[in-house]
Amino acid sequence: MLDDDERRARQEAHWLVKEFGAEAPLYAAMKAEKAIEQRDFGRCARWKRVLEILADDRRAERRAAAK
Repeated sequence: MLDDDERRARQEAHWLVKEFGAEAPLYAAMKAEKAIEQRDFGRCARWKRVLEILADDRRAERRAAAK
């Protein structure tokens, strides 16, 4: 079962891909950087998790395409 933070990160990742496509990781990285500048480390951690989810999805897509 997913906790609220994980569910929210997955929702953000899904929305970013839908809205920005291949540029989604860049947008998430900018959001994480802005959170760091504002010293909002909880929000930064969520955006870093979004980046991890996006990276995992891209690796899965590459593996599927290679088959």
